Amino acid sequence: MSISPAVEQPQRSCLYAGRVMHARFRPVRHRFVYRVFSILLDIDELPDLGRRLRLFSHNRRNLFSFQDCDHGPKDGTALRPWIERELRRAGIDIAGGSVRLLCFPRILGYVFNPLSVWFCHHADGRLAAVLYEVRNTFGEAHNYLFAVDRARDPAQPLRHGCRKEFHVSPFIGMAARYRFRVHEPSDRLRLVIRQDVAEGENLVATHSGTRTPLNDRRLLGLFLTYPLMTAKVIAAIHWEAARLWLKGARYHARPKPPNHATTVTQTPAPEPAE
Repeated sequence: MSISPAVEQPQRSCLYAGRVMHARFRPVRHRFVYRVFSILLDIDELPDLGRRLRLFSHNRRNLFSFQDCDHGPKDGTALRPWIERELRRAGIDIAGGSVRLLCFPRILGYVFNPLSVWFCHHADGRLAAVLYEVRNTFGEAHNYLFAVDRARDPAQPLRHGCRKEFHVSPFIGMAARYRFRVHEPSDRLRLVIRQDVAEGENLVATHSGTRTPLNDRRLLGLFLTYPLMTAKVIAAIHWEAARLWLKGARYHARPKPPNHATTVTQTPAPEPAE
């Protein structure tokens, strides 16, 4: 009696090479574009990725790495129990379905993620929820969690929105609303965030990219193409803030962060103007 070898499952984690764009329209106009690359990680694959790849490690230093303490509860504990608790508090049970996290990896031990996106799926593969994990440069973080309608067409982009609950830029006040438009990651990455104030739309941010395999050869190529990218992210944030100040943008004092870690909403966003 022979035993057939186990069939190796295709890797769900990957990389996206692309760019980030920010455009402000009021009270001053300002725009910038930066080339970046992101990593989309199936959190259940992390231990295997750390063993299989030479240039990527999980919870250990390497050229590229992912540290559990950078996300979720930020205390170094496992991420799946945390995201499942956050989902259950919103009345969502994914029954062990896959969870994929879009973020910047650590490069030579350093990372700053202004925005990380969690794509949470039901056991049958349908998208159940999206969680946006937002950080500011003051060491604070907040999450926006949106449930996904079971009847939605997976080929169509997700559209959702909410009131701004968390201070990010010192040049934008808190009286604002967000509108999100995101496609489920596939061969292309497409994410658009619009912010509205009383006078109208004042900010559009986009993150786009093209899928590429997550392997050592590609990681080395990206390191050579985007050297010290994660250090440049935080440097660029402060450089663009200085340019805004020189243009006369009004400074807004930092309020206290919300007393809850996650804002949950199921209210659909209005259709964004294209």
